[in-house]
Amino acid sequence: MGDALKQMTLGEDFPEIREAVGRICDDFPGEYWREMDAKSAYPEAFVSILTESGWLSALIPESYGGSGLPLRAAAVILETIHASGGSAAACHAQMYTMGTVLRHGSDEQKQKYLPQIASGDLRLQAFGVTEPTSGTDTTSLRTRAVRDGDHYVVNGQKIWTSRALYSDLMLLLARTTPKEEVSRPTEGLSVFLIDLRELRGNGVEIRPIETMINHNTTEVFFSDAKIPTDTLIGEEGRGFRYILDGMNAERTLIAGESLGDARYFLRRASDYANEREIFGGPIGRNQGIQFPLARAYAETEAAELMARKAAALFDDGEPCGAEANMAKLLCGDAAWHAAEACMQTFGGFAFAREYDIERKWREARLYLTAPVSTNLVLAYIGQHVMGLPKSY
Repeated sequence: MGDALKQMTLGEDFPEIREAVGRICDDFPGEYWREMDAKSAYPEAFVSILTESGWLSALIPESYGGSGLPLRAAAVILETIHASGGSAAACHAQMYTMGTVLRHGSDEQKQKYLPQIASGDLRLQAFGVTEPTSGTDTTSLRTRAVRDGDHYVVNGQKIWTSRALYSDLMLLLARTTPKEEVSRPTEGLSVFLIDLRELRGNGVEIRPIETMINHNTTEVFFSDAKIPTDTLIGEEGRGFRYILDGMNAERTLIAGESLGDARYFLRRASDYANEREIFGGPIGRNQGIQFPLARAYAETEAAELMARKAAALFDDGEPCGAEANMAKLLCGDAAWHAAEACMQTFGGFAFAREYDIERKWREARLYLTAPVSTNLVLAYIGQHVMGLPKSY
């Protein structure tokens, strides 16, 4: 076990990052996010300043124009955004989706794309994996990419592909060999880095999906869409493994967002519980208010330790699948419990949009379902960590 885990920092780490990102967030208060939410609008101004400041290229190596920061630092960036009352969901994929290109792309692909992603000249924020019929049963996806000379012809449909309307590129997972022709269902899937700018209206249609949160998600339809063979990442048929490589980073970063949400709810609720007076004193003196907040605080502190452990293992090159999954699970639960306690603390005022609590409450609920559901995480722990029989 390497030095990263042995020297895992306790207390507030990366204070300079927290301060710098916090200053940006100060310019985007609750009013900004309420407006974006009400209009289902993309927070272009916020994403642009994050990009220009270099925070979205944190994980891209310096040799390709990024900062080359560790995963823990990237998680702190996202945590700070969410703790301020904002949301990084509009742009967080720019951080981790490029990892597939970085780890498995050719030198030519890395040189072509990574510097432009780092500078913000190209946006890679769309990840086309989930489909309506297969959901999280990824190996059963039906989107096909069939080789035809110097192109692949793609047919199929993706759903819950967030930010596709605001992304130049998409990382696409498609089946290149029929499932019945491979020895294992994880084989025969391939990853492509496709240019949505060229494909929209030329075999690709993107339709927005209205949801309870402003997540800019879509469904994407492929109809005889032609993509060049040089968009293939790595070897044909090994895409499932490539995708899995990036999921530990994704889940650890999402855990950071949930930690930020939890801290936002706890701060807002504690302040309100101290200020709001009913029956001759602050409501925070009542155990019905105080205990749920105290329990949510304890959960948040414990969840953060697992998130830090997952990041430390990842940064040290150690296996971290169990830790990344547990971090996502525990941090998502902590945020949701803090959200519920905050809603109860604010009472009726929590439902008033001007207080921002109901918006953040809606956003926090997402991470009990996505990017991987709580039940699938528990099944993973049961089977792969505890040695229990396979349940799916």
